[in-house]
Amino acid sequence: MNYYEELGVPKTSTPAELKSAYRKLALKWHPDKNKSKEAEGKFKKINQAYEVLSDPKKKDTYDQVGHDVYTRSGGRASAGSSGAGFGGQGFGNYYTNMGGSQEVNFDFGGVDPFDIFEQFFGFRSPQDGGQRQRRSSYQMNLTFEEAVHGVTKKTVINGKETSIKAPAGVDSGTRIRYSNFDIVVQVQPSKEFRREGQDLYLKHELSIPQAILGGVVSIKTIDKPVKLKVKPGTQHGTMTRLRGSGVPHPNSNQRGDQYVIWTVKIPTSLSGKAKRLIEELKSEL
Repeated sequence: MNYYEELGVPKTSTPAELKSAYRKLALKWHPDKNKSKEAEGKFKKINQAYEVLSDPKKKDTYDQVGHDVYTRSGGRASAGSSGAGFGGQGFGNYYTNMGGSQEVNFDFGGVDPFDIFEQFFGFRSPQDGGQRQRRSSYQMNLTFEEAVHGVTKKTVINGKETSIKAPAGVDSGTRIRYSNFDIVVQVQPSKEFRREGQDLYLKHELSIPQAILGGVVSIKTIDKPVKLKVKPGTQHGTMTRLRGSGVPHPNSNQRGDQYVIWTVKIPTSLSGKAKRLIEELKSEL
């Protein structure tokens, strides 16, 4: 499934063109109006496409990574298989929790297709009738390390303990969807890394001699320290890219990148000898 083809628009479409295309198709395929067998499935696909393409961040991810990051299983997913909740980037598995087997969808911001319709047109569909029960949501707090590496935590839901698995790469706002409730992830920021999507940014301080002459330094990553060569003449504020050293995508084998931001430390006080040496070097620098 290609979201642009689903809405019948080119990749270069403006927000207004996307909105216009969605309006026509949503009204055409709404199950209340269209009684064909394929209407409900088509309606969901249209809303899924619009939910992603109308959001600049999700659209950017989709354009860069492709549809694989938003794949959705057409049926019940077997253990270890892939299947995201509507509109979400993610995958589903079965876990034996609370005395039974439940399907878990890791839903990245996905919402009910009728909710999208209501937000767009300003009214709830007759099929919904205002009777749909809102899903209960529970917050799951994770450290930065737990979020990037994945973790399973026991959480009390409706008075019963269940194991909730957060896959590697989740971020604040990630929604883990069970059959009758959602877990919303909240991630504590790292004191060292700055995260933007699946990419990480880390500042590393260089001394003046290191920046001028170059050398080899040890850089922290989320996996293990790596040795990185500093080029002679490295400027303050420049970056070096470590491909594939960023945060894993929750439903694929791909990873983001890590960027090392070089900062050059300027001493605030110098010894007399250091000042004399710098004075001697001024004409050479």
